[in-house]
Amino acid sequence: MDILGLINSFIRVVDNGSIAAAARAQGISPAAVSQSISRLENHLGVRLLSRTTRSMTLTESGKRYYEKVHHIPQDIDLASQAAAVETKPQGALCIATTAAFGRHVLAPRMPAFKDAYPDIEIEIISTDRSVDHRLEGVDVSIRIEAQLNDQLIARPIASIPFVFCAAPAYLDRAGVPATPENLSHHSCLVFRYPTDGRFLPWSFVRDGKRFNAKLNPGFISDDIDIITQIALNGGGIARLAGFVAQPLIDAGKLVALFTTFNDDTARAEPLPMNIYACVTERSALNAKVRAFIEFLEGM
Repeated sequence: MDILGLINSFIRVVDNGSIAAAARAQGISPAAVSQSISRLENHLGVRLLSRTTRSMTLTESGKRYYEKVHHIPQDIDLASQAAAVETKPQGALCIATTAAFGRHVLAPRMPAFKDAYPDIEIEIISTDRSVDHRLEGVDVSIRIEAQLNDQLIARPIASIPFVFCAAPAYLDRAGVPATPENLSHHSCLVFRYPTDGRFLPWSFVRDGKRFNAKLNPGFISDDIDIITQIALNGGGIARLAGFVAQPLIDAGKLVALFTTFNDDTARAEPLPMNIYACVTERSALNAKVRAFIEFLEGM
């Protein structure tokens, strides 16, 4: 009997909240998970889960058993890492990244990383939602500051400026805003954070004081590439990360705004978008993860 496999299924059910969710996480059928739980209960001679057609709860025995075994899969992984002698970075590496950073920064550089470390098998998850490292098998995630939490160890890897910009056709039609106050009369392309629904603020500094401009949202999206395409096609003014905006500005497809100022004018807030490489614990910084983070820091 694969008792470790049965315990792992039990832990997955508890952590995911249901047999169906645990099955999806493991890529197997709900029936297979249910059978594993039944076999474990028969082996122990106790009922671990109280199941109905609509709900699932831990029994008192199940709670006590979970407290004793929930750390076992992680301990086994750590023991495997300790036992393995890595002469070079190798094995599967799952990277989760914000969508825009993944498309514009990470993807173009991945062939160079693969050339440097051919024995690393790379999987990239591109999403702006919060990912669970343990449940989704993620080794390292690339996150912006708004996505950090106290369960993560975060290491800064990049600092990206924001750029206000619009297409020449839009500015010819609507005019160039001279002050942040003018933005209330323009079509503003506003980014909404997928994590919590907040808008990315359009911040300025005048006389040493920070303030957010009053906006007239022409379009709202949680995808920065959608906002970019709307801007390119004359839909309004956008606030974009430099790695998205600068190549388009250099090509003449977008025009940077609020780039000249004197002591009496407001300037775009200089605070950049900070990017972090995140792991769940220091023991997760194995050779392949360290190699990847050091590669990012060298970009």
